[in-house]
Amino acid sequence: MDQIEEISAATTREAFEREVAPSYRPVVMRGVAREWPLVAAGREDVGEALSYLERLDSGVPTDVMLAPPQERGRFFYAPDMRGFNFQRRQGTIAQVAAHLRELAMQDEPMGVYAGAAEAAVHTPGLEEANPFLFAGTATGATTRVWLGNATQVSTHFDLSDNFAVVALGQRRFTLFPPDTVGDLYVGPLDVTLAGQPVSMVDPLAPDMETYPRFEHALERASFAELEPGDAIYIPTLWWHHVAARDPVNILVNYWHNDTPHGGGFVALVHAILAIRDRPEPQREAWRAWFEHMVFAADAPASADHIPLHARGVTGSPSPERDSRIRRFIASILTGGS
Repeated sequence: MDQIEEISAATTREAFEREVAPSYRPVVMRGVAREWPLVAAGREDVGEALSYLERLDSGVPTDVMLAPPQERGRFFYAPDMRGFNFQRRQGTIAQVAAHLRELAMQDEPMGVYAGAAEAAVHTPGLEEANPFLFAGTATGATTRVWLGNATQVSTHFDLSDNFAVVALGQRRFTLFPPDTVGDLYVGPLDVTLAGQPVSMVDPLAPDMETYPRFEHALERASFAELEPGDAIYIPTLWWHHVAARDPVNILVNYWHNDTPHGGGFVALVHAILAIRDRPEPQREAWRAWFEHMVFAADAPASADHIPLHARGVTGSPSPERDSRIRRFIASILTGGS
């Protein structure tokens, strides 16, 4: 397992967009948020970082996940796969912070995780006081706050590129390239823990008898240990497992480049319905279509022989073409009604 590549905290946004993002690889940026007031508060004392968030709390409840102590911070499915090993509740950021203060005194605390709380809604003023240069790489990137104790996020992928900044505590990120999907033993696509499908394997205690191919995924995995003020860039579809190490942890992240309506994931699920169970000759025939019109390097030119005005859904990207595609798909799925 290799360490994830690091780039200088002095890297400009322009240099990142020009030299790093096109390579489609994760990178770590050490100390890029070292001067944040939130990070500085945590350097003084964990309680100061919690107080910082409490002062910003808007009072709007957010989703909170609670796992019993015996789960040791791992949020996952129940053993029979008929539910989950945690409960979902609602609470304000201040309430979660107060709960974490109490749990930090316990030897075997329950797992608490409040994730993806939109900063503008739940902690207004946070993003203005703690600006992140690279959030500007995307229009509409949303600042989100993650608050919890020593927990782990199961191996999953995001539909968006992701910048994650550790503000308090230590976190270990373990990443797997997108093409290791077959070795990660993906769980249900439509019944998930908190969004995207997850790997069924616990990378901190892998069951190699049940999941033997995971060994191949580990051979290609990379990792990074992040301290407060460090950030990591995770490109879309890269699998990642995140383990928070300390009794109190705060992370701020920025998702962007999210394709409306689910993007490729929705297409994948529909392909299971429409193609996967067909006879092999038919699947191979559809493979040729996908290669020609989607995956080949010259796929964007697959309709160049048609006049511009007549290309319809195969035309070049534009709001008009995208709208036409959505209408066309909806018409097919509803039987033309």
